[in-house]
Amino acid sequence: MSVILVTGSYDHEIRFWEAWSGICSRTIARSGESGQVNRLAISPDKRLLAAAIHKKVYIYEITSTSSTPLTCLDAHTNNVTSVSFHSEGKWLVTGSEDGTIRIWDLRSTQVHRTYDNVNDVCVHPNQGELISCDQAGCIKQWDLSENLCSHELTPAGDVPIRSVSLASDGSCLVAGNNKGKCYVWKINEEKSDLPRYQAVTKFSAHKKYLTRVLLSPDVKYLATCSADTTVKIWSISQNYEFRQEKVLQGHQRWVWDCAFSADSAYLVTASSDHTARLWEMASGETVRQYNGHHKAAVCCALHDGAG
Repeated sequence: MSVILVTGSYDHEIRFWEAWSGICSRTIARSGESGQVNRLAISPDKRLLAAAIHKKVYIYEITSTSSTPLTCLDAHTNNVTSVSFHSEGKWLVTGSEDGTIRIWDLRSTQVHRTYDNVNDVCVHPNQGELISCDQAGCIKQWDLSENLCSHELTPAGDVPIRSVSLASDGSCLVAGNNKGKCYVWKINEEKSDLPRYQAVTKFSAHKKYLTRVLLSPDVKYLATCSADTTVKIWSISQNYEFRQEKVLQGHQRWVWDCAFSADSAYLVTASSDHTARLWEMASGETVRQYNGHHKAAVCCALHDGAG
């Protein structure tokens, strides 16, 4: 099973790593090109890497050695802050500081649809809905077939929502805001008499700025990244009680992003201290450090599941 591990940095470079040895196996240097790498996503079939670089999204071939992208998606007018693939890899969704979400058909690189808003966006496992969050403190569900916002949540007034994560089985939604607070909703069937998003709990995860929330693939854990240099791991009980299990300590500066392994046993993190780390969830220890970026490592992507 091949492991694809990629990091992006303010040094404008994208680096591929051998997960276990810690060796950098490929660098997309983008020499002479401006624009920091904001976010990375690997296609479900492990063929493509989508890199959000300033206002554009570049699509690279993972098996290639070329630093030239296959294509460039260019329509946003400000920083692209999020990027996600559809489960079959046919389309890509991007969110930007220009206030829009765009859906791109990768077979034609045409923009399919545009929505307003956004700090982060994720695709619902049913592939028919998007969940976005924004600077105004709103979380919105977008219905792709109807082309409209079907639900809106504002858990903390106008405090900006930084990050959202959906359970792989569609059972719950977690959002984290600028003040380090996490909010959790149970997602009920549209057909049921219960509200679609049922607020179940909220808790303070970090005293400082929160950068990312991410549910593990097995939906047993939540990882929260923060400006306080730590990543916290929270266990999730059947009735949605979140208990702090571990504090992953080792990064020297802000932790910006994280990614779980397919079996939820490992976590990769990217930090302003220029490094990325691989953590073993069972022990909470760093098992590998990835050194090579010359500036802050701000995004990472990991795909070690079936292609």
